[in-house]
Formats: sequence, structure tokens, C-alpha cells
Amino acid sequence: MPRRISRRIIEETYRMIKNYHERHLAVHGVKLPILENAAGYTKDALTLIYLAQGYPNTRAVSKEELTQFIRSYYPNTNDVQQARHLGAQKGWFIAAGSRDNRDVHLERGEYQLVSLERPYPAFHGHRAAEAAGWEELKAAYGYRCATCGSREGEYHLHWPNTRTRLQMAHMNPLRGLVPGNIIPQCQKCNRADRNNWVYDERGRVIKVANAQVIKRSDREVRWRAYQILYREFNGRNPNE
Repeated sequence: MPRRISRRIIEETYRMIKNYHERHLAVHGVKLPILENAAGYTKDALTLIYLAQGYPNTRAVSKEELTQFIRSYYPNTNDVQQARHLGAQKGWFIAAGSRDNRDVHLERGEYQLVSLERPYPAFHGHRAAEAAGWEELKAAYGYRCATCGSREGEYHLHWPNTRTRLQMAHMNPLRGLVPGNIIPQCQKCNRADRNNWVYDERGRVIKVANAQVIKRSDREVRWRAYQILYREFNGRNPNE
């Protein structure tokens, strides 16, 4: 079972992480977890410190090992999710196993800190809600379509005879084009999917916005949707 790390090593490692963060990551919107709160060391900070040991020569750490380490500080911890959240959601370049990593080879259930000088690939630290204007928002996305990745001004990845033009697109078409509800999409993606889907900030479809999409689907899909909704609304007559 992993033991606690001495306070000296914790503080030294945290200072190192903070130094890299200030020089390389803060500009990308990556958030540095606080080291301590009223309960003691925070789980985010402990996870980052454990993964950063020996940096830049880090190693793969299993989720079980990480959980045991966190339990040495928080015994009632059931399942540590911090490594995954610190990576894709908060921007730290932590790779996870079974995700076709190109930087490190990891088995399922393993994590490894890849770099303290680069944010997690495709992390958009300047969230849509925080962008002051259209140009800043495009810059936060690397001047690429949030959905297909085509870069503004260059030939489209899927339409090689077309130059990419980024347009303001709704994350949720049931709301207006207001800060926090805008992602950059190329003219192809924006035109093809307009008003049909709800996107997250990475341009991924997460909900249906237009019920007619179900009606246009294959019969098997329509039947499954009907079964789900029939159970949810207890067979209620929609005209009542």
C-alpha cells in the first residue's frame, strides 16, 4: 500500500508544479489546484504531486495504486477520479490507458503525467463562457472547427476544394448566440447540423435539439426511442 509522502517532498513537488504552471500552462487556462484547505491536502493536489514524482521521468501509475495513496489521507475514498478529471477536463497533460495514446504506452486503468510544459491535447482552457469576443474564442480553439478540426483559411479536411471559414455556431440552438453558448464551426459543419443537435464545448453532440431528427431515423431507432419515451411518460397520451 503506498505510504504518505513527507511534507517536505509534497511542498517541494508542489512548488515545482507551480513553477511550470506559471511559465507554461496558466496561459492556456489550466487551473492549478490549491495545495491545502480546511480538510488538509486537496485530492487534486495530492494526485498531481504523486504523478509528478521524478518529473520529467514520470512513470505509469495504476488507478488502484493512486486510490490507495489517496486513502492514506482520506480513508473513506471509494474510487479516485482525480487523474481523469485533471487531464481532459482541467487541462493537465495526464494520459489514461486504453485511449490510443501516442505519447506513452499505458495499460487500461493506468495514468501517467506526460508533460508540465504542454496542456492536455485539445484542451480549451478559455471556455466559451470566458471568451471576451469572437477572435479570442477562435484563438482558444486554435482557429479550428470545434467539430471537425479544419483550420480557418486552410483547405477543409473533408472538402479539399473548399477553404475553411469559421462561423459562430450555437452549442444549444434552443438558446441565442450569447457568451457561453458559442463554439466555432466551419461552414460545412454549421450548415449541415444547424438546429439539430446540442454540442458540448468540444464540438461533440450530446443531445438532440430537433425532435424531427428522430422521425427521420430508421424504423428500429424510432421504435427504441418510442419505447424509452413511453416508459418515461408512463404511456401518457401526448394530446392530454
